[in-house]
Amino acid sequence: MPPLHQLPRHLHRRLGPAAGAAIGGLAGTAIDVVVLAALLNRGIPVALAAFVGAIAGAGLCFVANKYVAFRDRSRADLRQVLAFAGVALGSAILMAGAMHLACDRAHLPYLTAKVVCAAVIFVCWSYPAQRRLVFASA
Repeated sequence: MPPLHQLPRHLHRRLGPAAGAAIGGLAGTAIDVVVLAALLNRGIPVALAAFVGAIAGAGLCFVANKYVAFRDRSRADLRQVLAFAGVALGSAILMAGAMHLACDRAHLPYLTAKVVCAAVIFVCWSYPAQRRLVFASA
């Protein structure tokens, strides 16, 4: 085991950017779920609550992905921020639609639906799009 100060670099080499993106995604999802639950408790429809929650968690995901997952040490520029915003918006739209189908149509509990939807969207859209469109030079 490497010294504690070398642990992030060691983990990054062993696990790669996908694991770092997943960890950042989990942190962003924690914010996302808190917002989702709060809005649902106020009677907001699940699709809208899921969209707002996804956008709320996106800021933390950007920082985690830039500096941890993709180890991009360059300054964030407008192109990168706009590309990330586009990917995050796409993720939020996909999440809203998926949560509507899972909760309103399939009648899954919202936390179960959130876990399933988040995993599928991460694997099929968010991570590949961030790697190719946002952090391609990292």
